[in-house]
Amino acid sequence: QVQLVESGGGLVQAGGSLRLSCTASGGAFSNYMIGWFRQAPGKEREFVAAITWSTTTTYYADSARGRFTISRDGAKNTVYLQMNSLKPEDTAVYSCAADLASTLLTFSSGNELDYWGKGTQVTVSS
Repeated sequence: QVQLVESGGGLVQAGGSLRLSCTASGGAFSNYMIGWFRQAPGKEREFVAAITWSTTTTYYADSARGRFTISRDGAKNTVYLQMNSLKPEDTAVYSCAADLASTLLTFSSGNELDYWGKGTQVTVSS
């Protein structure tokens, strides 16, 4: 069974940067789409960014585009989310997910995805 483990969350001041990591164990990403979601207290889960493992095609929510960059490291079986120019409204639990042969519409819904990590807290202070 594949497991996803996130790391890199923490506390940062507005305008600062963090890099989140999502590492898979028990298998390879292969033909998966992998991405990041976030959820703040009292709010619905929100799609942030995604990448196709095989072609490294990337997708971004409007809230992330221009500030966040998703990438992968094949040797480490890891997907990264580089977050720059962070704002207090970026505060949330960030979770990674993976789904085999997803379309973006299916993946970004967050429904019925194959694997989820437990999440990592990102807090941006003002």
